[in-house]
Amino acid sequence: MVNSPHGGVLKDLIARDEPISAKLREEAASLPDIVLTERQLCDLELITNGGFSPLEGFLNEKDYVNVVENLRLADGTLFPIPVNLDLSKEDIERLKIAPGSRIALRDPRDDEALAIITVEDIYTPDRVKEAINVFGADDPAHPSVAYLRNRVKEFYVGGKVQAIQAPAHFDYVALRYTPAELRSHFKKLAWRKVVAFQTRNPMHRAHRELTVRAARKRQANVLIHPVVGLTKPGDVDHYTRVRVYEAIMKKYPNGLGHLALLPLAMRMAGPREAVWHSIIRKNYGATHFIVGRDHAGPGKNSAGKDFYGPYDAQDLVIKYHDELQIEMVPFQQMTYLPSTDEYQPVDEVPKGVQTLDISGTELRKRLRTGAPIPDWFSYEEVVKVLRESYPPRNKQGFVIFLTGLHNSGKDTIARALQTVLHQQGGRSVSLLLGETVRQELSSELGFSAEDRHKNVQRIAYVAGELTRAGAAVIAAPIAPHERSREAAKQHVLQSGGAGGNFFLVHVATPLEHCEATDRKGLYARARAGEIKGFTGVDDVYENPDNADLTVDVTRQTVPEIVHSIILLLETNALL
Repeated sequence: MVNSPHGGVLKDLIARDEPISAKLREEAASLPDIVLTERQLCDLELITNGGFSPLEGFLNEKDYVNVVENLRLADGTLFPIPVNLDLSKEDIERLKIAPGSRIALRDPRDDEALAIITVEDIYTPDRVKEAINVFGADDPAHPSVAYLRNRVKEFYVGGKVQAIQAPAHFDYVALRYTPAELRSHFKKLAWRKVVAFQTRNPMHRAHRELTVRAARKRQANVLIHPVVGLTKPGDVDHYTRVRVYEAIMKKYPNGLGHLALLPLAMRMAGPREAVWHSIIRKNYGATHFIVGRDHAGPGKNSAGKDFYGPYDAQDLVIKYHDELQIEMVPFQQMTYLPSTDEYQPVDEVPKGVQTLDISGTELRKRLRTGAPIPDWFSYEEVVKVLRESYPPRNKQGFVIFLTGLHNSGKDTIARALQTVLHQQGGRSVSLLLGETVRQELSSELGFSAEDRHKNVQRIAYVAGELTRAGAAVIAAPIAPHERSREAAKQHVLQSGGAGGNFFLVHVATPLEHCEATDRKGLYARARAGEIKGFTGVDDVYENPDNADLTVDVTRQTVPEIVHSIILLLETNALL
């Protein structure tokens, strides 16, 4: 018999509101609306399909404060992660949002109305307290703390929602189950015990052995339940991972396992997240849940130490066992024994017996360099999928981002580098000069700080798309502000896939030289007041302190500079 939902009732708002969905859709057309962020979209999907039961909306202030301080809703129900609808002051004023307002919530991908929220309250969160209590520290090295600081808006809006429709998905539709659908599937197959396995990484032989052992020991079946919403920046994209999961499911004994996708926006909150994951899997019908060492941990903090202890997550799940009503299965570290061609738990291997392991870092290195990956570690079908998505370094795209003053020589360097890369061959080479982009993509923008930022982000977007496809991209805007350069870098790193290779080159030619050799006379016009906001005259250029390479045309020739960039690429195995 599948597990009962958290709180006793599955809050399937899609099913509950289906009889009035047409009426709600008609109402939504006349309501003020909010276009959700990607995280809010993931949260709303799990609110409306019951994955976040007993929630029926975004947390009001009383619930929020209790969750942050006590891991509980205001009524005492265990719930460890705050699920909030954050809005800006501008949105609240523009839409005249107040308690009692009804607001349509729209999908950012297709603008479809998904739900209507009835506002209970609007409140200002204590973000420092939220970071410390939920994530363990107010440390921007934690991806969710960085998100909280940089992307979460200043106000939270609480209130229950009425569901109009579920978000539309066009990928892996057959693998996307709601809690009700998965529960029905388990019932049809007469699965009485279900061990759920959470992952945001590709799976290999050790994971298969671990999950099969867990199921056999408990006379249960296995639910492979990977996250396909927001995960840790830099993770393998979900398209690649799902192809890996599909390949590895064929290696399970017939009828033992099932694959279903979870549209969760992870917070990487370690112990609290493990409790949250347990609640979610309970809502999906699982009776057992595998909790790993450093479960949902984000890695190292600013001091170079792990954010959480290796067993903190398991300890917290055990602490709330009676309320969770789902059995925790400790993740056993598996190792390969070549003498018997099998995997065994590390703590069960006799002393003196040879073992073999490949770390995640070593695996990424082998994928990057094209080195062989032994069949004892992974399956041929899995390695093939990974190699298709993550080609060797010399086949990956990259971005050379040249920044410097007008007439610093960056455009000349960019054109020369393009010529050399064309000569070498092996990749398409794209050139994004500042003036060209201004004319073709940003002609409506001025030269205010915000317009300059938008221009650089457009360049980053185009560069990310090109490098993901394996191209070499040379971008050469002035990009005078550190905020814009860092945002461009992060966009390429996060959206470039295997091509997320970004190199910042500061063309540090002195202002005096740039001005003295300016044949267009732009500096002179700026000093005469004819051009406003000109970088180097009446707008500051913030020198990068984190450039991968710093060059200067008054000290080096263009060929020497190009050669230094080529050496930088060769050092990183990209040529």
